[in-house]
Amino acid sequence: MPKRYEQYCPMAHALDLVGDRWALLVIRELMHGAKRYTDLVDRLPGIGTNILATRLRDLEGNGIVARRVLPPPAASKVYELTDYGRGLRPAMRELALWGARSLGPPSVQEELFDGWLGNAMDTVIASLAPPGRFEFRVGNEVASLVDGEVVDGPIDDPQVVVEGDAQGIYSLFVDRCLDLVTVTGDHDLLAQLLDVAPPRIEQPVQA
Repeated sequence: MPKRYEQYCPMAHALDLVGDRWALLVIRELMHGAKRYTDLVDRLPGIGTNILATRLRDLEGNGIVARRVLPPPAASKVYELTDYGRGLRPAMRELALWGARSLGPPSVQEELFDGWLGNAMDTVIASLAPPGRFEFRVGNEVASLVDGEVVDGPIDDPQVVVEGDAQGIYSLFVDRCLDLVTVTGDHDLLAQLLDVAPPRIEQPVQA
């Protein structure tokens, strides 16, 4: 039985429901649509299968996640967010925006998971983006923004195409530096997107 805060407080209650380690990252993955158990294992490197099973069971018990079986020929069991679970999207975006301001650039030791690019755009920039068609290419990762909605993969007739590595994308959005990326298309439209990106802050260091 998970520990509870035993406080009559909406924040404490929310943490009772989704505050366990990995819970919000499971929800993050399901924000992009239904997933099989094996999909979640693949997209959450480092999670133990016993921990994932426990988190899914708890989230389902709290009405945040539901299971269903896909119709034939797939007939696979998938997990998806309920309406109640999808209601976490604004809160998760605000949390991601807050975290992005002191995240820092990715290191060479940090392995980026499949889908990280679209995920980052969805949680940090999509809701703030100006109308337009943007395509981002980072190695094998391709994700696009169409009028504030994230689209996995390339799109037809993008107005802006940005190519680079993870460091270059970080430098683009945080430092507004184009030196490490290649930009094709409407530079003014890209500038509008960069204008709404969250500014970086230096994380306070304790004395």
